[in-house]
Amino acid sequence: MPMMRIDMFRGRSKKEIKNILDISYQVATEELHLLPRDRYQIVTQHDSEEMIIEDVGLGFNRTNKFLMFSLTSSPRKEADKERFYARLVKELQEHADVEPADVMINITSNTKADWSFGNGEAQFMNGKLD
Repeated sequence: MPMMRIDMFRGRSKKEIKNILDISYQVATEELHLLPRDRYQIVTQHDSEEMIIEDVGLGFNRTNKFLMFSLTSSPRKEADKERFYARLVKELQEHADVEPADVMINITSNTKADWSFGNGEAQFMNGKLD
């Protein structure tokens, strides 16, 4: 974990989407200290009338390259989150042509007891995962 959902406007190629997934996974692995094979990503594409993304008065100019990253995760250190935010934006700008103002990230924390990875088991609770 975390579970990473990425909402975007429809129109990117499969190659572009794969690149965004790979970049975000690599950054999360390093900055949020993920376990091996700890990759759970879901992309949802929207028509333009299905997303309204403003800026809370911060003055951002959003484009059709906007990406919303919503992560559900066990609690993370604030410093790790800040490094994740900054590095994800930097890597997406350098390697996916996405401007920093077009990246929004939110993390919702839960506990290890809130996860079952399959077979109806709570693997963090039964000792199969640490």
